[in-house]
Amino acid sequence: MNTQADRSDALPSARERILYTAHELFYQDGVRATGIDRVIAESGVTKVTFYRHFPSKNDLIRAYLAYRHTRWMAWFTDALARHGGEAGAIVPTVEEWFRDVRYRGCAFINSVGELGGTLPDVIEIARSHKQDMTAAIAAVLPKSRQRAQIAQAVALAIDGAIVRAQFDPSPNAALAALRRIINALLKA
Repeated sequence: MNTQADRSDALPSARERILYTAHELFYQDGVRATGIDRVIAESGVTKVTFYRHFPSKNDLIRAYLAYRHTRWMAWFTDALARHGGEAGAIVPTVEEWFRDVRYRGCAFINSVGELGGTLPDVIEIARSHKQDMTAAIAAVLPKSRQRAQIAQAVALAIDGAIVRAQFDPSPNAALAALRRIINALLKA
């Protein structure tokens, strides 16, 4: 039997709605281009509720990046496993992301570009995200003494492909170059 309490437990909290809305808007339109009033309106909360959870836009930005990190890393490690869990899974995983209709680059690279000079926390958050991404890449590479260095090089190549895929009409050139780089690194 459903009671009112049962139904309300299933609804996302105000904080979750704000964070989800900020995630969607910040990623799609940019952090600076998205005002707090728009996040409030689209999340369906009052200003009082918003500011109770996030005293400033900077607090929301930090929470957005933490939320994005958790979601993206879960997707990334799952996609690597779905595509075989070995080095050959890297390009198909990145391709899956690039071909998503909502793809707008890396939220962390974009945020550093937008805010790195005014909100230094963003740089540290992005650095931590990239370290976790590199560790996930290392986990699918063949074991070797150079595994960590190869993972760093692959992560850097992925970052380059991310940027290239943002401005090319198709991600094909970025993916082909990424594939060549990874193959060369694994043969070296």
